[in-house]
Amino acid sequence: MLDSVRIGTRGTPTTLVVGQFKGKPLDADSAGLDPSGAAKDAAKRTDATGELGSAVQAFPPAPKGRSKAGYERVVILGLGDEKDFEPGSLRTTAATLGRLAASAQLDSIHVCLDGALGSLKRSIDEEVCGNAFGEGIGLVAWTYDHLRGSATTLPKRPKVTLFADDRDFKAGLKRGLGLAESANVCRSLSQTPPNIAHTDYIAKEAMAMARKHAGLKCTVIKGERLEKEKLRGLINVGKASEYPPCLVRLEWAPANASKTAKPIVLVGKTMTYDSGGLSIKVGGGMRGMKRDKDGGCAVFGAMHAVATVLKPKRRVVALLSVAENSISDEAYRPDDVIEFRNGVTVEVTNTDAEGRLVMADALCWACDKEKPACVIDMATLTGGVVVALGKVFAGMWCDDDALRARLDLAADASGERVWRLPHDPQYKAMMKSPVADIVNSAPVREAHPIQGAAFLAHFVKDGIPWAHIDIAGTHATDKDSGPYIAGPTGFGTRLLAELIDAY
Repeated sequence: MLDSVRIGTRGTPTTLVVGQFKGKPLDADSAGLDPSGAAKDAAKRTDATGELGSAVQAFPPAPKGRSKAGYERVVILGLGDEKDFEPGSLRTTAATLGRLAASAQLDSIHVCLDGALGSLKRSIDEEVCGNAFGEGIGLVAWTYDHLRGSATTLPKRPKVTLFADDRDFKAGLKRGLGLAESANVCRSLSQTPPNIAHTDYIAKEAMAMARKHAGLKCTVIKGERLEKEKLRGLINVGKASEYPPCLVRLEWAPANASKTAKPIVLVGKTMTYDSGGLSIKVGGGMRGMKRDKDGGCAVFGAMHAVATVLKPKRRVVALLSVAENSISDEAYRPDDVIEFRNGVTVEVTNTDAEGRLVMADALCWACDKEKPACVIDMATLTGGVVVALGKVFAGMWCDDDALRARLDLAADASGERVWRLPHDPQYKAMMKSPVADIVNSAPVREAHPIQGAAFLAHFVKDGIPWAHIDIAGTHATDKDSGPYIAGPTGFGTRLLAELIDAY
């Protein structure tokens, strides 16, 4: 939608942006920024409702007797109902500005919400507000045009420079734009089609990111080493594809990292394409399966945020289980039994329940090799979680009170919401196999998303704080809404970033 968004330090902005609450007049401070009175008059119009996401414009005349013209345009953004306002609302407000900037070719914008926010009868953290605003306009700016060909005429996209006076709001704006950029890295990787974003491509992108950012390093485990490390979920799921499976390990280990703190470990399901394997998807079920890598994309984006925005003084490790679930005479089958690194044996009942098999490898590795402070895995694991929660919340399974509290706070900060679903021994019992320890998919459809979590629990050692997050309902949207356009949302990148930043 926009070519770029940055924070300016020099130059004279031509557009002024102020805020207005629903049913309220324009506050005196905001009105005073436009001596012509055009903004104050515009705020009295019937279309100036102050509804969240609304916008009205005014066009002040050039000041008389002055050599320097004032603002050419004033935009009054609706902030919603004053009593319901929270900083996260500004993502929607900023997205409105981003869309307006794209359509009206606005490129130099002074954001001054101080007056409106200062009129609230409660204290508001200006830096948190700036962060949300930066995320909103940064997310709505995302484009993916580089695969357009000669049959498409691309629109002109403005390079937007934002100016802000309040020091705290400006600091938050910078952070928010940075986190939005990381989420957009996730979205671009998600959008990349499977003939390009195959397993080798994912590995090369991870290595390239590690080379670019000091403190980040990458290791790719593939070929004979997968067998040596007994990563047999990846081997079996990926063996029908011409693109070999791999485990990508990204580590943030800066020179000032704590020597005693255990690392936070992130695990991402990274299925570059999922045909369903021999349990082939039918009808239109394969369309969009390039996004079955979105758990891994979210983790990839979170590591970008770690290296560019957060730069924590503790180690963070990401494990991407990368494979393509294809079909050939090499494909794994229903009725196969796979023995995993930790000795658990799994009877394959459905080759379309492949994500949990490759994630089992990464979870075993995390527990055996990394000595983690906690493990958080993220995956587009089940359609059942969409039935349960729709596109509003991601499903979360976490029995560790402290980790769950951290995730809830991170969800509040990022606006990427999670809803806790249960673990229980009765769900684990559903996964028992008559010939092996467990099946990869129970024969009944009951509690399907919980089945996935119950399966994964067999590969996490007791005593290690662990959370499983199923983003199948939240990782993409089919319509323009808030800070998103139709396509991938980057869900999980900012959630994980906030968790890491506050840990």
